Amino acid sequence: MSLLHEIENYRPVNEQEERDKAQMLQYMRSNPNYLERENQIAHFTASIWTVNKARTKTLMVYHNIYNSWSWIGGHADGMEDLCRVAMRELQEETGVGNAVLVSKEIFSLETLTVNGHVKKGVYVPSHLHFNVTYLAQADESQELVVNEEENQAVKWWTFEEALQVSTEPWMVEHVYKKLVEKCTKAERR
Repeated sequence: MSLLHEIENYRPVNEQEERDKAQMLQYMRSNPNYLERENQIAHFTASIWTVNKARTKTLMVYHNIYNSWSWIGGHADGMEDLCRVAMRELQEETGVGNAVLVSKEIFSLETLTVNGHVKKGVYVPSHLHFNVTYLAQADESQELVVNEEENQAVKWWTFEEALQVSTEPWMVEHVYKKLVEKCTKAERR
């Protein structure tokens, strides 16, 4: 199934996701290079919300650019299989190689603003990330590895701690709380 169809079939859980989904679909239909970061207005990224077996903790990295504890993810860079992108980023950024997708279906959608910054000595202007999030489960006893190009630390946090350690208020309020709630609701079923 194409990414366009995956997003069309995704059922938003709130107004943020409804509006972001509409924005993503509109952008995809009018910008053929939506998977390429050379598109400096907006492009697609993939994130992975990684939880332990008990679904009480999540794996986060201390991100170099955002100077905050954050979820794991990266750019599509031309790949339409964002699920594969998310799993690759999980292994590259944390060393976790034994994670299992809870589902290949999209877990959440977000349009994220990215402030201008310098990466590898080159200025990257402010732009949007059309982000697709997937849910994975991993063994929290597996050795973690820091990818120094991307982050300064990797650590498991309880859901409550994860909401406290991030220094990005918008991400906590509109993304991480939503992801924790979705995990908690799924566990109750």
